[in-house]
Amino acid sequence: MRRRGRAGGDARTRILDAAEELFAADGYEATSTAKVARRAKVPKGLVFHYFPQKIDLLIALVEERTFIETLPEEPVEATPGDPAGTLSRLARRLPLRASPAMRRILFREADTHRSVRERLRSLNREVLRRARLALEMALPGARGDAARLEVAAATFTAVLLYQENLSQLTGEHIDPDAVADLIARSLGT
Repeated sequence: MRRRGRAGGDARTRILDAAEELFAADGYEATSTAKVARRAKVPKGLVFHYFPQKIDLLIALVEERTFIETLPEEPVEATPGDPAGTLSRLARRLPLRASPAMRRILFREADTHRSVRERLRSLNREVLRRARLALEMALPGARGDAARLEVAAATFTAVLLYQENLSQLTGEHIDPDAVADLIARSLGT
């Protein structure tokens, strides 16, 4: 995900930088390839050399500039008897690695572009897996109540991803510690 920047770097990188800025600011549909070329200071034909269709530009951004960190099960930080603290720590380690602009693009374009939607599905699956495992480890006696833990993990995941989208759109924030505490209380702790 390292970029060389617009001042230097190769034309392809400048095109991606320009597209990231413009797609984040104006949206994919409202951004023409001519506008991307002007921002990148390259001929329009060069954009099509690297990205034969405009959608290829979006796909390259998503594939190259977003990363979802997957971890083996062991590294989930869980404190037995403290599901609220465990979920709070998990919230601070959202496994999405992307610039603020790329986060905006992901959440804005997920409804209309399959590659973007798939990246968000991967993020949802990873956060849900971590939340479920963290709750199982924090509440070892509750493993027999898998359905409740699954709902709690899914609720926490939904709130985290909603928060990410809300933050990108409005700048508002939901306190993940309060959500973690609410979920822990709902599990009877």
